[in-house]
Amino acid sequence: VQLQASGGGLVQAGGSLRLSCVGSGNIFSGNIMGWSRQSPGKERELVASTTVGGRTTYADSVTGRFTISREPGTKNTVYLQMNNLKPEDTAIYYCNLRQGADRRLFWGQGTQVTVSS
Repeated sequence: VQLQASGGGLVQAGGSLRLSCVGSGNIFSGNIMGWSRQSPGKERELVASTTVGGRTTYADSVTGRFTISREPGTKNTVYLQMNNLKPEDTAIYYCNLRQGADRRLFWGQGTQVTVSS
């Protein structure tokens, strides 16, 4: 499984960005896709995730500002709409996918999001 993330960039505080992630390879129907982020000196944290059926979870820090969604009818494409961005959202954002009986976790290469104050 390979995950290709895109959509990062530089934005002013209060602005918006939309991240995209497209997976390829042996992707199962019953997977969970999500986004995590890591900023310098901090541990990687889960930002949002979604099942194929549309059940979503969010970190408290992004609830109400970020929305995760899937491309309708697909099992391999997920988006993260980020609104009202804050400088503390600055991080490398990684797409991830979990699937299988062993709940194996796959990671994309990361995309940089920088929010200026």
